[in-house]
Amino acid sequence: MNVAEVLRAVSTLAWLLAFLVIGLAVFRAARNQTFKAAGSLVVVGVITALVLTAVSAGLVFIQPEDRGVVISAVDPDGYRDTPLEPGLHWIIPFAENVVTYPISRQTYTMSIAPSEGAIAGDDSIFARTSDGQEVLVDASVIFAIDPTQVVNVHIQWQDRYVNDLIRPVARGVIRDQASQYGIEEIVSSKRIEMTESVRAEIANKLSENGLILVDYVLRNITFSEEYAASVEQKQIAEQQAQQAKFVVEQRKQEAEQARQTAQGQADARVIAAKGDAEARLINAEAEAKALELIATALRDNPDLITYQYVQKLAPGIQVMLVPNDNPYLLPLPGLTPGVQP
Repeated sequence: MNVAEVLRAVSTLAWLLAFLVIGLAVFRAARNQTFKAAGSLVVVGVITALVLTAVSAGLVFIQPEDRGVVISAVDPDGYRDTPLEPGLHWIIPFAENVVTYPISRQTYTMSIAPSEGAIAGDDSIFARTSDGQEVLVDASVIFAIDPTQVVNVHIQWQDRYVNDLIRPVARGVIRDQASQYGIEEIVSSKRIEMTESVRAEIANKLSENGLILVDYVLRNITFSEEYAASVEQKQIAEQQAQQAKFVVEQRKQEAEQARQTAQGQADARVIAAKGDAEARLINAEAEAKALELIATALRDNPDLITYQYVQKLAPGIQVMLVPNDNPYLLPLPGLTPGVQP
């Protein structure tokens, strides 16, 4: 409670006391009782009440978030040019009064949701795009009164600046800007550009009328049922195309994997065949070398083959039958040492 309000309360109490004294004096007079001090009390009470009323009427306290416009009956223009700043001020009692305006930030919302907007029900902005599509735009305008322009706001708009300025300006600018873009641009590629254009245009119009645009918020864009259905069908088609592309890529990967597997198996068989061939070649070369060594040994020692043959015979053999048409290969009597024929 500020000083001005306290003085008003005290002046009200003074008037009550004055009327109480008057009533008491009348009551005692009706009963033929004297009230000697009644006249003095009434005069003092009335004077005190008048003084307090005049003082309280002349004192005005402005809150930090407000500015005051002084309406003056003694000023030629009917108002003071300078608004009252926060604090306690003195005005001419009964000749001037103060209208306060908030300079704090205010938000005006237009929404399709019945309980979100400043006006109950569907208050979204209907607009038509450059390609003829219908859209519903939800938006919020955050603004404030310019402290230096409070007097002009009062002269031009009084307390109608929300309904008669903010609302029509915002709705008109949004419709105008939406009509310059196609539906696909509003949805994606130029949504930010459109939002910035709307913000700049609203800021310019509010500035001309003593208001400051703090921010413009594009809350939501709702499309017609036909366009929403077409967008959904397009998205489904794109998803199906992506799925088909994925399947094709998967099949390609599987085919490539199978090809690489077959190639690996073929390479393995080639490597195995080469290994076998090289092994056979090495074996053949080894056998040829062995035969060559054997031939050399036999050439140098003709009796070596006979010796090898005898080594292969069973132990203790003394007689050998040979075909009658073949010469004897071995001198059998000499096979067993110490045994005579």
